[in-house]
Amino acid sequence: MKKIVTAFVSLTMMSAASAVAADGTINFKGNIIDAACTVDLDGAGATTMDVVMGNVHKTAFTGVGSTAGGSASATKFNILLKDCPATATTAKVKFDGIAYSGDNTVLALTEEAGVATGVGIQLSDKSGVLPLFTESAAYTLTAGNNTNTLDFYARYIQKAATVTAGPANAVATFTVNY
Repeated sequence: MKKIVTAFVSLTMMSAASAVAADGTINFKGNIIDAACTVDLDGAGATTMDVVMGNVHKTAFTGVGSTAGGSASATKFNILLKDCPATATTAKVKFDGIAYSGDNTVLALTEEAGVATGVGIQLSDKSGVLPLFTESAAYTLTAGNNTNTLDFYARYIQKAATVTAGPANAVATFTVNY
């Protein structure tokens, strides 16, 4: 009788511990693919790129949320994908970096001597504003020796009541997901 009671108590305690320990289930799903496309940022195989935003006068901003020169002022940049395998039919790009004061739709400027304040850099793709840590819209890929051009845009956006002049640089890394 002692063995049966002990086993029953042990099973009951294990069941109670299991019920309290788990609040939900997360299933991780994905695929391992044969190969990825070759990333080429400058047409010569580079994996680092400078996007020249130019000089923007601080009076070009008209208030919080305004962009320098309006929506037409975005600077276009491309990520080129070459030698894509047939299994890679689409690509999405996710940009990571330091967000402006917790706003993941704007990239913070790099801390450096005399850095501009009150502005950040907003990225967008063909669907609109592209938040950091979020995949872009899907770009259709052509396999083989073709070059697939993925268009993106960057622009300054006013985030505070006052904008001060100074260097306005930022850094983002990116990941291509197939």
